[in-house]
Amino acid sequence: MRNAAGIDTSEPHSARVYDYILGGKTHFPADREAADDLRAAWPKLPTSMRINRATMHRMGRWLAAEEGITQFLDIGTGIPTEPNLHQIVQEITPASRVVYVDNDPLVLTHARALLASTPEGRTRYLEADLREPGGVFGSPELLETLDLSRPVGVTVIAMLQFVEDAAGLVRELTASLAPGSCLALTTATGDITPDEVTEMAQRYTDRGVPMYLRTRDEVVALFDGMELVEPGVVPMNRWRPDPGAPPVPDTDVNMYAGVGRVV
Repeated sequence: MRNAAGIDTSEPHSARVYDYILGGKTHFPADREAADDLRAAWPKLPTSMRINRATMHRMGRWLAAEEGITQFLDIGTGIPTEPNLHQIVQEITPASRVVYVDNDPLVLTHARALLASTPEGRTRYLEADLREPGGVFGSPELLETLDLSRPVGVTVIAMLQFVEDAAGLVRELTASLAPGSCLALTTATGDITPDEVTEMAQRYTDRGVPMYLRTRDEVVALFDGMELVEPGVVPMNRWRPDPGAPPVPDTDVNMYAGVGRVV
């Protein structure tokens, strides 16, 4: 069933499920039913999602402050939840440029929040599917905003678990990037809490959203051909935690995090 905006409201979408669990307002009954079912299988899902968001913030700050990257491509943006990536990186370098990509039409309706750039910088929004990198890297929105001859920070946060051939997709994404670019990702695993998270993934799959859990070795392999940045592939709560932050148990998360540098 599609509403007036052409959005299929009868099937859950990962961006809207994520929004509902984080306390947002942009979702439909199918998204809420799916989210409640997932939380029933693994009650710590909301905690893990909040940690995932915080991990993205740390990755964005590191890419901007430590790597000096000023161009960013955020694939699988989701419904805006402040602070967004451009707010993180433009606080460090106001002239930073960010292109957001998502395939949920509802994200487009919120694009104005994503386009609130600093005067020195620039943000653009592209409605596209991450599984078709050619359409992303060949789009006018990207080519008018980012200079692909210079390093780009690509963030793929909590998205690759919905892609069967994640390794092939990563190869395509990084093929268009200049040396010095970085790929930052988080993706789901059943390594840490296998029973609950495996059940959750099965429930998501049963609702028409296939979810692929990956081992640590499989996530490490996604960075083949890149220089894996310290601390490597780790439970996302362990990826460069803020100094003095209270420790987070590994069992509160269901994702690995890692950053690879294109050489």
